Amino acid sequence: MKEMMMFIPLILALVGLAYMGIKAYWVVKQDAGDEKMQTISKSIQEGAMAFLKAEYRILAIFVVIASVALFIVSRMVETSHWLIVVAFVVGAFFSALAGNIGMRIATKSNVRTTQAAKTSLPQALKVSFSGGTVMGLGVAGLAVLGLSIFFMLFVSFFVGKGGDFYFEMTKVLETLAGFSLGAESIALFARVGGGIYTKAADVGADLVGKVEAGIPEDDPRNPATIADNVGDNVGDVAGMGADLFGSYVATVLASMVLGNYIIKDMTEVNGEQFSDSFGGFGPILLPVVIAGVGIIASIIGTFFVRIKNNDAKEAQVQAALNLGNYVSLALTVLSSYLLIDLMLPKTISMNFFGEGIKEVSSMNVFFATLVGLGVGWLISAFTEYYTALGKKPVLNIVKNSSTGAATNIIAGLSTGMMSTFSSVILFAGAIWGSYSLAGFYGVAIAASAMMATTAMQLAIDAFGPIADNAGGIAEMSELPKEVRQKTDILDSVGNTTAAVGKGFAIASAALTALALFAAYVTFTGIDGINIFKADVLAALFLGGMIPVVFSALAMRSVGKAAMDMVNEVRRQFKEIPGIMEGTGKPEYGKCVDISTKAALREMMLPGAITIITPIIVGFVMGAEALGSYMAGVAVSGVLWAIFQNNAGGAWDNAKKSFEAGVMINGEMTYKGSDAHKAAVTGDTVGDPFKDTSGPSMNILIKLTCLVGLVIAPILGGGHSNSNKVIEKEICIKKESCSHNDSSCSSHSKCEKSSSCTTFIGKCDMSKCAEMTKEECAKVCDSIGCSAEEKEICMAHFDENGKFIGKENCEKECKSKKKDCCSSKKESSSCCTESKKESCICKGEACKDKKKCDDKCSSKNKCSH
Repeated sequence: MKEMMMFIPLILALVGLAYMGIKAYWVVKQDAGDEKMQTISKSIQEGAMAFLKAEYRILAIFVVIASVALFIVSRMVETSHWLIVVAFVVGAFFSALAGNIGMRIATKSNVRTTQAAKTSLPQALKVSFSGGTVMGLGVAGLAVLGLSIFFMLFVSFFVGKGGDFYFEMTKVLETLAGFSLGAESIALFARVGGGIYTKAADVGADLVGKVEAGIPEDDPRNPATIADNVGDNVGDVAGMGADLFGSYVATVLASMVLGNYIIKDMTEVNGEQFSDSFGGFGPILLPVVIAGVGIIASIIGTFFVRIKNNDAKEAQVQAALNLGNYVSLALTVLSSYLLIDLMLPKTISMNFFGEGIKEVSSMNVFFATLVGLGVGWLISAFTEYYTALGKKPVLNIVKNSSTGAATNIIAGLSTGMMSTFSSVILFAGAIWGSYSLAGFYGVAIAASAMMATTAMQLAIDAFGPIADNAGGIAEMSELPKEVRQKTDILDSVGNTTAAVGKGFAIASAALTALALFAAYVTFTGIDGINIFKADVLAALFLGGMIPVVFSALAMRSVGKAAMDMVNEVRRQFKEIPGIMEGTGKPEYGKCVDISTKAALREMMLPGAITIITPIIVGFVMGAEALGSYMAGVAVSGVLWAIFQNNAGGAWDNAKKSFEAGVMINGEMTYKGSDAHKAAVTGDTVGDPFKDTSGPSMNILIKLTCLVGLVIAPILGGGHSNSNKVIEKEICIKKESCSHNDSSCSSHSKCEKSSSCTTFIGKCDMSKCAEMTKEECAKVCDSIGCSAEEKEICMAHFDENGKFIGKENCEKECKSKKKDCCSSKKESSSCCTESKKESCICKGEACKDKKKCDDKCSSKNKCSH
């Protein structure tokens, strides 16, 4: 059953990739239009691929340097392995491949969507959404494929029969973290670089073309129009694809890490290695299987995205997309229920940090998935409210445009700021609710369930830039007005879906960050983060500052690149005769080149800050301070992401409101008016908000946590659970559990049969059960036990050097003239009066009756 279940995600990933190939083949077979349309499309495609090739050349150097650093880390940490380098390189390659697939299909779908719009709106939607489906399935399929293959490979390498399962599985997952780190590293540069590229072109095209020259958007006379359309693909297709690929992988990885922690808790509570029908892998495999089933749910959902009426408006198109999304969500809910019921035990014992072990029903885990899916749906609704055409926040910005650009910008800023309220309340409630239901495993599974329909979410999101490009090609090809009207309907819906997609990405980053944070705590073995410590509080402030500085660098980079673009466009209007008359041809290539060079130059510093800063904090200030730093980045980053995404989306649709005409103070106002020009200025400010710095926050948050996760075993002394092991074993050394220590709340966690087996990894006392005291001491020294660990090991031997463990407890108690406390699950253990918390059963007075009653059996209640 274990082998079969391991292969299921792999098979489902291959099914998704196969269907992706079928859809891609169908799209390419569609009519690409006349020669002029194909020439424009080819220019966009060549510009996009030129940027990707230049970006990948630089990133190849980064991957080599990072691989060397990871190899060094793997040699320093017992729970890692040099194969983490292989996983990192493949993760980076898959992330780049996912973006490349999306870019290629998007630049082929755009002109075919334009051609389809000549015939009917339903056919144009079918072509554009099919292109988005290829992108979505490529991302989801490659993510599940990579995770499945590497997990199976590493399990076969590191997990053996009769070994320490938790230690070996920790090694598997720590090595697998390299795949996620590679994915997020590429995503960071793709998001930042792509965002700078697209907004440099967009700002340049808008400021000179619309405001100064007074020509429409995507007018062929504008030298920056090709670069603008290339940017839509670079930022919103390749960038978003890499972003969600990284989120997808990181979420599943964090869930797997916490699943392993549940197995450890169940093993300690039950006094024997956890087992189930899946070889003891159930809680670890569950998130991967949910991800695989989510691919199939998304494929089924795509069949419901269709319209029949050629006269349909934005509402009908949006409703069709929503229907497909809802079908995918419903199928994911049903499959999650069945999988959780099948793969998890009915009752799960898990550690709630700071609260000790609690037992929860497997249905609580299912309810946590409902929380995650609810977050995905509600964040979309909230984002749509603040950014969609006709909604109150956008209409308020439109109204404020009548008095100039300044009031337009003020209204947009306030809209973005206010939008953080509902989203943060939602995230806080989701975190609290899912944790209350099933601990951090519940939070991680909630995030996994939300990400399960990534293929559908990305299909809806990628449809937007394809439709945008289609409209641009129609404009530049000077096609009939009716064609542009159809592409404008798709483009308008695409603007909303793009904003909703960014909201979904923010939600995924928020929940993923918390899951990764929980995984970080388990890997380092820290008990908590005490902000009363000066260094920990300082690190919290540092973490809160990083997203602000990151945003500033991204905005400054767009500003510098946009200045270069504006100057170039102005130069061409001035020096090339006949541009405005349509007789002179603009030099499109020079604008493409400016955006490419600026993006590659400016993306390096924000990327370096993201990766290097947590490493410095961790090694200089320690594990607890790094945890505080990660928390600061997550909280601040989520706030800035929501604010910038929604403010930018609202400004964009406020500008678009003027295209159809809008009522202001009792008068209809249209394009070309002063109010419209003010709205264009506001949109120009909002463009880098929603397409550069805002989306980059998601990857900043996740990558910070992933870097912390990779170096966590070093900061934790290479032993993810050493602190708790020492605390648990001290209870045996002192012959009684401390009632103040939740880790010793029952003897079943401290002792098992004739020997202690709670040591994880280096100091497993079951290895010493067949040795003398001297032999065990040598083993402890050879494998690097700390002095405290060695002392605890030695406490299991008598004065003659013989291992006694627990089997002679009754004899030892009698020889020391002490009574024994009885546990419900274990045989007797010695009690002592040396500690205030200790108890003497069998009628003698207790220091604390309630605490003693918890230890003694019902037949041996203590008197007080």
